[in-house]
Amino acid sequence: MRISEVVMYKIQMRMKNPFTTSFGTEQDRLFLIIEAKNDDGLSGWGECVTSELPLYIEEFTQSAWHMLADNLIPLVVKQEINHPDELQEKFQPFKRNNLAKSALEGAIWDLYAKTRGESLANALGGTKKKVDVGISLGIEDDIDDLLQNIKEKTEEGYKRIKIKIKPGKDLNVLHEVRKNFPDIPLMVDANSAYTLDHVDTLKKMDKYDLMMIEQPLTAGDIIDHATLQKQIETPVCLDESIHSYENARQAIEIGSCKIINMKVGRVGGLTQAKRIHDMCDKAGIPLWCGGMLESGVGRAHNIAITSLSNFTLPGDTASSSRYWEEDIISPEVVMKDGYVDVPEGPGIGYEVKPGFLRRNTVELKVFQ
Repeated sequence: MRISEVVMYKIQMRMKNPFTTSFGTEQDRLFLIIEAKNDDGLSGWGECVTSELPLYIEEFTQSAWHMLADNLIPLVVKQEINHPDELQEKFQPFKRNNLAKSALEGAIWDLYAKTRGESLANALGGTKKKVDVGISLGIEDDIDDLLQNIKEKTEEGYKRIKIKIKPGKDLNVLHEVRKNFPDIPLMVDANSAYTLDHVDTLKKMDKYDLMMIEQPLTAGDIIDHATLQKQIETPVCLDESIHSYENARQAIEIGSCKIINMKVGRVGGLTQAKRIHDMCDKAGIPLWCGGMLESGVGRAHNIAITSLSNFTLPGDTASSSRYWEEDIISPEVVMKDGYVDVPEGPGIGYEVKPGFLRRNTVELKVFQ
């Protein structure tokens, strides 16, 4: 297929509620949507899951705009691409910038699937018709607010609850949660807020029967996590330490984790995500798909990758209505009885709403 045009949209969307992690609080999302077109007029869509500030990783929305506009998009416009896997070699000279790479690659994956008349899930080799869904809850100042949120989400049918923690907002929170919800599938996410000096605190979490503790130590680290995993019973799940196939391979080899959270943007796109999936499958390391407060476009890509067989744990792909008064896609993503259906239509299986896209675009650039 020939990429005739790429359009980059800078989007401003306000979340229904503030979302707090150990990094800080976010409510207004400034991110990028990529549209890749072919000569037949088909469009593929990708999302760059950056935030306005480089708090999660080093990339942020304006840096991704620059990277895409000046380096990545010129490599594909007016070019023939037989398969999205080819983009890995094209992008290889540019170090990291995985969120930017993933956005453009995702748009071309969607376009590729549409040209073949198949779903993105099928094009990736997915086999599931529906995927298990969990939910991520931010840090609350008032524990009663968190408990009420958990009650509502378990009653809605979510398959597991993830709560954000940080030093001072951890053991006391877990105590109250388990006192009120002794049997729910529960995990915690530290977003790198701890060090090995906190081992005693992390050991005390073993008694709360957690599915996992996600990224307790420094982002990028695999050595200290291996040390920690030997000292605690709770499975360590790596997130911000896994940016590539090699990161995942090394972490598995030295015993840094028992579970990996796959974020498509963080690893540089669907091609790398699939490679990591296949390796983890052989190694017996289960996966789940983490969320990045995506709009419906990124959410649709997450559903597609989660249809692969080794995504055996509930992911973060909640209903659109969890985060947005109105989403960018139609129909919106809907969770029912703990599952989201995998779309069977061509590509991502959702339509981007042009009117909504225009209303929420603060900057636009066309590449021809």
